Parts: sequence; C-alpha cells; structure tokens
Amino acid sequence: MVSLTSISQSQYFLMKPHLINTNINTKRSLFSSNFLPLRFQSYKIPRNMNRKSSVVGVSATTAEKPRKRYPGEAKGFVEEMRFVAMKLHTKEQAKEGEKEVKEPEERPVAKWEPTVDGYLRFLVDSKLVYDTLEGIIEKAAFPSYAEFRHTGLERSEKLAKDLEWFKEQGYAIPPPSSPGITYSEYLMDLSEKDPQAFICHFYNIYFAHSAGGRMIGKKVAEKILHKKDLEFYKWDGDLSQLLQNVRDKLNKVAESWTREEKNHCLEETEKSFKYSGDILRLILS
Repeated sequence: MVSLTSISQSQYFLMKPHLINTNINTKRSLFSSNFLPLRFQSYKIPRNMNRKSSVVGVSATTAEKPRKRYPGEAKGFVEEMRFVAMKLHTKEQAKEGEKEVKEPEERPVAKWEPTVDGYLRFLVDSKLVYDTLEGIIEKAAFPSYAEFRHTGLERSEKLAKDLEWFKEQGYAIPPPSSPGITYSEYLMDLSEKDPQAFICHFYNIYFAHSAGGRMIGKKVAEKILHKKDLEFYKWDGDLSQLLQNVRDKLNKVAESWTREEKNHCLEETEKSFKYSGDILRLILS
C-alpha cells in the first residue's frame, strides 16, 4: 500500500535567530497580547519583512516534495503489474528476471522432459482455473469485473475442445488434481472480498498464457504431440489487439484505486506465480 508538514512558530525563529529579541526586561511591544505566553510576545517582526514576503517564505519552506513514482506508473497501472511480474521470472525466462532457478519448471523449456499424462493433468487443472475465472467475471460480485466479459482471451471452450481431442486419441481424461482445485477455491474466495488482489491474478493468468504459455505449448507439442497445435494456444482475432483492449480496461479500472489499493494488487503477484507454478509443474509429473 503525504502530508504537508508545516513549520511551527518556534521552529521558524530557531532557524532565524536574528528575529529574536533577547532583552527580556523590555516593555511589551505594540504587537504583544495578553493571551500569549511571554516567550512568544518577545518576538518582533523586522521592519523590512512585510506580510507578503512572510507568506512566500513559509510557502517555499513547506512546499510538498514530489511523490514517489512507481516503476511503470507513467504508462499506466498495467505496466506496473508487468514490471513486478517480470522481476519474478528467472534470467532465462526474461531479461528483467531476478529469481534464481529452484524448481524444475523454472529451467529452460528445452531441458524439460514432459509426459502426455502430465500434460493432460496440466490441461485439466488449467481448464478448472479458467472455468472459475470466467464464472467469476460473469457473476461480477464487483461491478468492475463486468468490464472483462467477452474479451476474446477466454480459454475454457478452447480447452474443452483439446480435451475432447485427447479423448478421441484414446487417452483417459483425469479429474482435476490438488493444484487446480486449490487455486480455483482461492480465486473464488478472493473474488468475493478483495477485488484488487483478484485482478492481479486475472491479469497474470491471461497475460502469462499469451506470452510464455504459448512458447511452452509449442515446445511441449514438439516433444510429445508431433507438433500438434492445440486450441488452447489459438485466439479468434488479432491477439495483440485483444490484449491491448484488456490493458485499456485494466488501466481504466485501476484509475479509481488509491495508491494503497494498487500496492495491494501488486503484492499479490507472488501468490499468483506460486499457484500457477504448481499447475505448470504437472507437465513434468
């Protein structure tokens, strides 16, 4: 998740000692008051200090410092989210990445050893998450969610077609597993009480799939599916324009948020990566 600090009268004269009358025994000046303590009544305003200059001096001293600018803020809140997300990648995944490689799925995809069964589990759990996301958006517990209906980025129907194709090839479709169920339940709970945090997950899920997700799909298909192009990695229309439309909507929604709410959204990024990483790891199971 700045206030103006005014200079008190006593602080002002501490910085301007030449304004202090050190003769305590003198009679009260014409500017004295029966309502002020004697130590304040002994101050005299220099003859060459008029009211206008006094106001200007105080205004200059109390001028507000420029507010801290967040990385990417000048381009809109989506750029702030992108900046934070890139930091959570490894150097192999993104040039801005700062994370050390610790998990198998964080290694370069070329070094992966995927299995069809593992890939099926990944697709099934991914579908559950997308079903959940699209259901949340359709229900719109918060009005801002309705902005993201029918964006063209929806994946549930595409995944249904892919799972049907696998079934036709003779593969048994497994039920959703713990990673997908856990993430789905988390998203449902979050969406009812914390719209900023939910929007963080919405952004990272859809935008990550359109970038790194596509590359992963291509590499996995080359290894185990004879380069089969799944519907999961296809979009109706110009993907770049679909993404830009959603960026514009996200920026519009975030305009009404306070700085604290924006920061709260950004802080949720790490959780989004954790849950998504748990599902991605299924490919290697």
